[in-house]
Amino acid sequence: MSKNALIVGAGAGLSASLARVFAREGYAIALAARNKDKLGELCAETGAQAYACDASNAESVAALFSSLDAAGAAPDLVVYNPSGRVRGPIAELDPAAVRTALEITAFGAFLVAREAAKRMEPKGEGTMLFTGASAGIKGFAQSAPFAMGKFALRGLCQSLARELHPKGIHVVHFVIDGAIHNPARGAPHDDPEKTLHPDAIAETYLAMAKQHRSAWTNEVELRPHIERF
Repeated sequence: MSKNALIVGAGAGLSASLARVFAREGYAIALAARNKDKLGELCAETGAQAYACDASNAESVAALFSSLDAAGAAPDLVVYNPSGRVRGPIAELDPAAVRTALEITAFGAFLVAREAAKRMEPKGEGTMLFTGASAGIKGFAQSAPFAMGKFALRGLCQSLARELHPKGIHVVHFVIDGAIHNPARGAPHDDPEKTLHPDAIAETYLAMAKQHRSAWTNEVELRPHIERF
């Protein structure tokens, strides 16, 4: 029996690699993004279905999961990938933009986890994977909103793990410590020796999804081999 995977915040890069890896493993893929029209090529490649969803909006997230229920595609595995980023000196940051960033990075993760838990708890199994960053471990200058969001995401994942692991639901937080390889963005993202390859990251997500519950991982840090700790 095939399993269903939902990737929220789908697009190019890591989420596309995740869709390919899980499709290869036999998962039926659902992709959610604000603009689902951009997902046509990836859907054709992976057999995925695309859904429009604003992850920071409770009604939109609830509607997404209701649509999946109606399609018989309630997810066995959920990946939360969106992030909101606002940079600048603290005295110059726009409060509205900061609020939006936090809603995308952290509040949206809560909304998706809430809907996923409603469906996974009755079955006594499921997997939730959340894309974090080194900003969730250490804050950087002029990047307060990103650190705030990623710290909150990490705290959410720790709480979810303690609540849901005993119920058979595996929760993993990924600390992506470094730039993801993307030649189209130019330096430094075009240097394969100094970046994380999205396909390699996706393989680690898959490995976590396959873990036996007797030895579950709650957090994984991934970084290029030359990265200094």
